[in-house]
Amino acid sequence: MAGSILCPGNCTLRNVPNLVDIKRMGQILKALGVKLQREGDAIKIDATNINPTEAPYEVVSQLRASFFVIGPLLTRLGTAHVPLPGGCAIGARPVDLHVRGLQAMGANVSIEDGIVHANLVGRKKRLQGASIYLDYPSVGATETILMAATLAEGVTKIENAAQEPEIVDLANFCCQMGAKISGAGTNTITIQGVSELNSIDYNVIPDRIEAGTFLVAGAITKSEITLSSVIPKHLAPVIAKLNDIGCQVIIEEEEGPVFGGNIKSKRLRIIPGELRGTDIETLPYPGFPTDMQAQFTALLSISKGNSVISETVFENRLRHVAELQRMGTNIRVKGHHAIVQGVHSISGAPVMATDLRASAALVLAGLAAEGKTTVHGLHHLDRGYEDLENKFLGLGARLERIIPEST
Repeated sequence: MAGSILCPGNCTLRNVPNLVDIKRMGQILKALGVKLQREGDAIKIDATNINPTEAPYEVVSQLRASFFVIGPLLTRLGTAHVPLPGGCAIGARPVDLHVRGLQAMGANVSIEDGIVHANLVGRKKRLQGASIYLDYPSVGATETILMAATLAEGVTKIENAAQEPEIVDLANFCCQMGAKISGAGTNTITIQGVSELNSIDYNVIPDRIEAGTFLVAGAITKSEITLSSVIPKHLAPVIAKLNDIGCQVIIEEEEGPVFGGNIKSKRLRIIPGELRGTDIETLPYPGFPTDMQAQFTALLSISKGNSVISETVFENRLRHVAELQRMGTNIRVKGHHAIVQGVHSISGAPVMATDLRASAALVLAGLAAEGKTTVHGLHHLDRGYEDLENKFLGLGARLERIIPEST
């Protein structure tokens, strides 16, 4: 959605879920003068007329992805003013890599009163291509620099770039608009700047984390589940760990949709087995995703034997352990490690979601627990899962969403 700002015309994005974060991003784009129209799973975006007004703080503070508008705004208009971002409180996620990348391309960037101000230096009308080495393969910084470089003058090279499928999808999106990008999906991305980008109709890749969450749901409830419209390669580390734990994941052909970059989707079928412990260490892609750590923590808590889960990406992403302990799990946290001793069963309890993926993990634990589990804090869940309860109801789960009475 932020990348659509690069195009001075109309873009259509398809396969877009109806999420709180999507709505918030829409609010930010509208505040910048962008016109949006929702039609089913498609969003039509008209960024013909945009203005460099400050993005609304009250929305930006709730959505880290809102910061992504800074690169497209700066490279297209020569100026951008974006508040420092918010989102889940899972650890320090500074924007210094974004800022240093834009500075290397000739931008003057300052932070005043919580607002990031970025402008072109002197009389330059375009950002300048540069060689940029990222100290850490940050997904956000890679995406910000990639988008900014599409309209820059000259060649930009990003080294130690993030390799996540979402990076490849963004690069494919920009290339279909007319950008010249090579190396997306590797640790070195090269962008040859162009003067203008064109309107396109683009089919966004499926959400690998939602697919992974449903695979874990099948494992934790000992249920055979089939997922359609999935890209198995994106789930390779998740599938490998499910195999280690004792499940069988079968890839099946399907006559499903083709996604950005002409990627053909497949079906995935999980056949649960006797669950056993394994060790997990979260890493940047193609390592095990941090966004699946909480769900696997819930799964390993009822798997036979011992497991060690090491969270190396975000330092504050084991807060769900305290809530899982309320359900009878045997998990100890030591630093950024969770030591899990599997128990035979867990019991329902009232629990509080601490972030987006923690909320999904608690729902999964509730599905597997004996008795009733009440998960509070569903505003986290709604940021990243569309209509999760009805999807589970369709699979035979017993659950309901309780809407609090307004006072």
